[in-house]
Amino acid sequence: MNRRQWITIIGICFLALMAGAFSSHWFSQNRAVNEEAVKAVFTNEWQSPDGKAINTSAWEGKVLVLNFWASWCPPCVEEMPQLDQLQRQFSGKNVLFVGIAVDSPSNVRDFLKKTPVSYPIVMGGMNASSIYKSLGNTQSALPYTVVVSPQGKVIDTKLGKIDEDSLKKAINSAF
Repeated sequence: MNRRQWITIIGICFLALMAGAFSSHWFSQNRAVNEEAVKAVFTNEWQSPDGKAINTSAWEGKVLVLNFWASWCPPCVEEMPQLDQLQRQFSGKNVLFVGIAVDSPSNVRDFLKKTPVSYPIVMGGMNASSIYKSLGNTQSALPYTVVVSPQGKVIDTKLGKIDEDSLKKAINSAF
């Protein structure tokens, strides 16, 4: 190899090293944002569709499957029976599904009369979009599902309709 080839190789290696250092910094910042967003899930003042306050302390120490949805969102509606079935399947295993409605309370109440689910539904309110954005939903689209470990770490996120096998795998990896 001649000198020019060596300089090119060293330059490429230096650029790769710098890219790794900067991406490592970005990933650690992103992880911190996610941890803050998970804390926001527990500190937000959630309400049920009928206006009752929700005690999130019962959510702590569990694998949480947070599903942001709306009654006007076809893929959200399509996946709810599957989410309900998975909640029942994982009910004895310290796993809790929580539906976070990005909708009006009256729409949610009407929807749940026709399509009841076995997991809690909370009203997203004004904070829902900032919470799901900080949990990685930069497109602000629905449905958006987040799996959180019992230690409060984001394990997996899914924008769009869930894939049952992938969701089961993410839930099991949280233990």
